[in-house]
Amino acid sequence: MCFVKVWNYMNLILIFPDDFIKPKTVRLRGRRFLHIKDVLKAQQGKELTVGIINGKIGFGVVANLANDSVDLEVNFKYDPPKESSINLILALPRPIVLRRIISSVTSLGVKDIYLINSWRVEKSYWNSPALSKESLKEQMILGLEQAKDTILPKLHTERLFKPFVKSKLPNIIKDGKGYLAHPKAAALGAVSKEGIKTLAIGPEGGFIDKEIESFVSAGFIPFNAGERILRVETAMPYILGMIASCGK
Repeated sequence: MCFVKVWNYMNLILIFPDDFIKPKTVRLRGRRFLHIKDVLKAQQGKELTVGIINGKIGFGVVANLANDSVDLEVNFKYDPPKESSINLILALPRPIVLRRIISSVTSLGVKDIYLINSWRVEKSYWNSPALSKESLKEQMILGLEQAKDTILPKLHTERLFKPFVKSKLPNIIKDGKGYLAHPKAAALGAVSKEGIKTLAIGPEGGFIDKEIESFVSAGFIPFNAGERILRVETAMPYILGMIASCGK
């Protein structure tokens, strides 16, 4: 039995400026070419969904299929999906989890992601290759392809907790509310989602009390996501879904 990894399936072929060989023709090699040839099994004349990075979505028609490349005639017409209005603040998770989370968050339309330090974040995580710009961009691209989106999120890394909370956090939520996931707080359903600007999720084991106090002092509202204790990669999409549906 053959299984296809969902995160590796392209619902949209992302196009980059360097791909153009003519004003409306792109040449793709490597992973995208293999996906078009082996997974989509596209032949000459086949129409595919494409999108220009940080731009519009449209269609690409297979003009030529060679042994190691494919040429597409592209036309971009439509805006990408509406982005999420929520900023995400996330205590840096384990590297293997970080990859999945970045792809998932991107698929959900979050466009501002802050990876921050916390007392329970191991120092070694900050030296992981998973935190390199190339690795993070790769995961964001996978998320865009999955969700048929084109707009890359802005990703911020903050290694120092106190300076981030004191200097940057107030500006992040100045135009709306900030919510802090915390198992001992009141349930999210007890408060209105109106004006929610930012969601903060801690590491495995949660933020320590002093960190929670810092968030509250900055204007964050603590809430809990229910009785179950969830891993970060499960809690993140679950809570974003709770916020999106709250009050409906």
